[in-house]
Amino acid sequence: MRALLDTSVLIALLDANHIHHSLCNRWLAGTQDGWASCPITLNGCVRILSQPNYPNRLPMHTVVRGLHAAMAHPMHAFWPDAINPLATPGPNWNLLLRPAHITDAYLLALSVRNQGCLVTLDQGISLGWVQGADSTHLKVLASSP
Repeated sequence: MRALLDTSVLIALLDANHIHHSLCNRWLAGTQDGWASCPITLNGCVRILSQPNYPNRLPMHTVVRGLHAAMAHPMHAFWPDAINPLATPGPNWNLLLRPAHITDAYLLALSVRNQGCLVTLDQGISLGWVQGADSTHLKVLASSP
C-alpha cells in the first residue's frame, strides 16, 4: 500500500538534524510499496523548513530542490488534492473536535481515496475522523523507548 508522507515525515527526511530523521529514513528504506506526496504536504514542508524561526532553517529554493530530487525517485507518486472535504466519503465532521484536526483528517481521507496509507509522526490522529478508514490506512512512526 503506497504511503502518503505527511508534512512532519517529509520535514524529518529532509532535515538531517531532525530528531526523527533516522527513524523516518529507516522506515522509508523498508517500504516496498512506494510513497506519495500531495500539494498540502509539499507546501507545508517548504513553509516550515524555510521559516526564519525553524531551528535548522533552509533557504526555500534548497527545500524545493530537495523535494524535486526526492519526487524524481521511481518509488514516488504525486496525489492531487482531489477530495471535496464536504462530500461523502470524506472527513467525518461530527468527530473532528478542533480545527487543528482538519488537515490530518483530509490527508487520511486522501489516503483512503487512493487506497494508500497516511504515514505520520502525529500520534493524535483518529481513524474515526474519516469514513471508511481502518488500521491499514494509518501508520504512526514512533521511536523505541
